[in-house]
Amino acid sequence: MNAGKSRFSLHDLAERVTERAAASAEASYTRSLLDKGVRHCAKKLGEEAAETVIAAVAEDRARLIAETADLLYHLLVLLQAREVTLAEVEAELQSRLAQSGHEEKASRSKG
Repeated sequence: MNAGKSRFSLHDLAERVTERAAASAEASYTRSLLDKGVRHCAKKLGEEAAETVIAAVAEDRARLIAETADLLYHLLVLLQAREVTLAEVEAELQSRLAQSGHEEKASRSKG
């Protein structure tokens, strides 16, 4: 992973989450989160989202960056728990490019 690359990417993080998911819970925080189930992973994501919002509102740039890193990690863990790949999310984003943001939002179901 990341061989010959100068920048760490979201794909690298997704790959790391997948690798760590295969490890034991004793060796991997990621595995220990996954072993606690989807609800626990979702709760952690919610906590990180709240912390990210707080950092943004407080205008604490360094904290916002750190919390965003945590948020992205926990999002990828939740996706792993639900067996959704980053590629699937990217495909959804790609499908939305043909519409304006307002049109896309209006087209979503309200459920």
